[in-house]
Amino acid sequence: MIDPNTPLAPGTPHAVLDVPMDSWPGGCEIVHVAAGCFWGVERFYWQLPGVVTTAVGYMGGSDPHPTYRSVCSGTTGHAETVRVVFDPERVTVDEVLRVFWENHDPTQGNRQGNDIGSQYRSAVFCTTGHQVRVARAQREAMQEQLLAAGHGVVTTEIVEPEHVGEFHLAEEFHQQYLHKNPGGYCNHGPNGMSCPVGLVDLPAQTDVLPPTAG
Repeated sequence: MIDPNTPLAPGTPHAVLDVPMDSWPGGCEIVHVAAGCFWGVERFYWQLPGVVTTAVGYMGGSDPHPTYRSVCSGTTGHAETVRVVFDPERVTVDEVLRVFWENHDPTQGNRQGNDIGSQYRSAVFCTTGHQVRVARAQREAMQEQLLAAGHGVVTTEIVEPEHVGEFHLAEEFHQQYLHKNPGGYCNHGPNGMSCPVGLVDLPAQTDVLPPTAG
């Protein structure tokens, strides 16, 4: 059994997609999403056609060397986050973020279901201005639906590229956890809302990232 505290070795292959988690072909785009426990969120994305690779980690905090234990203490400010690397020729940012909006409750603040703490907050850490615009438009559209259904105010934080900060890879134990442990804990699923796409009329994204780790 893998020690939960073992760091992820460089070049470790994705347990489902069988590609590296820390490198990818040129022309790919990255977005980071936080929607509660990262185990369940990552599973949604490795199943999405057009996604090249995924990894779980920590973002949005102050500790330069966060670990699962320190993040779960609530003292580092990090959120459990999934890095989604996708091919924009095969799947759009709209579709990638629709998975995010439709599979968690974005109104709960620092929690997701029974998971309580700032590490479980809802956030989108954007790498391009286009992602920011799409995320904001979808947030507004979801807010209208949620209020009409009697739910609360969306608390999702949308972080612009210049404020994103570093993505810290989580330990190997947590990568593709629900593939390795099919009966493992997961409190994610459809929230009953339908997130519209195509709200932002912009040309295809061109400021994509080179083949390297984000």
